[in-house]
Amino acid sequence: MSEFQTQTVYISVDTVRLEGTLALPQGAKAAVIFAHGSGSSRFSPRNRYVAQMLNAAGIGTLLFDLLTRDEDSAYENRFNIALLTERLKAVTRWLQDQPESIGLSIGYFGASTGAAAALWAAADLGPEIKAVVSRGGRPDMAERVLGKVQAPTLLIVGGYDETVIRLNEEAFAFLKAEKELKIIPRATHLFEEPGALEEVARLAAEWFTKHLLMKRQ
Repeated sequence: MSEFQTQTVYISVDTVRLEGTLALPQGAKAAVIFAHGSGSSRFSPRNRYVAQMLNAAGIGTLLFDLLTRDEDSAYENRFNIALLTERLKAVTRWLQDQPESIGLSIGYFGASTGAAAALWAAADLGPEIKAVVSRGGRPDMAERVLGKVQAPTLLIVGGYDETVIRLNEEAFAFLKAEKELKIIPRATHLFEEPGALEEVARLAAEWFTKHLLMKRQ
């Protein structure tokens, strides 16, 4: 496993301060920003597990809270994709400006509504975002801009998550960039079944390694 340092960071966006956890393996060439879903936080055990697997592959990670605690208490904010997208773009700019992360290839890992924000931000930022992975996401909530996404995009859905499978299949058709849709058999929405989350992490690590690291060479 690559040596890396983890630190708590504070990111000022407009009138609020967002908290995050930044981990950069020694010599990292890329970093993935996590956009969690509604009602979740940077402490999500599922996202933290995936982040650890990416760190082991030599990829940096930034998990942060899209909303402050007060903002998250208002249910409608969790589904305000425009707000979540602007927060994600601001955090992306912040990461790009940090001395230790200047020049890194940037990818997004989004879950639930966070996946919609990730795809919308990727559409807005164009070639600055090199790859996107969605875990049990709602890419349909970014349908208007999916055709503008340039980043290679991987959609991962649980085999028992039938409604979300349908929504992902519909969104998949709108994507014009390099894309894949992976359905993990016998997995539900939160991938709590034995081996399911490990498969999510493996697929994500492969996707980001290919598009963030190998294409730099």
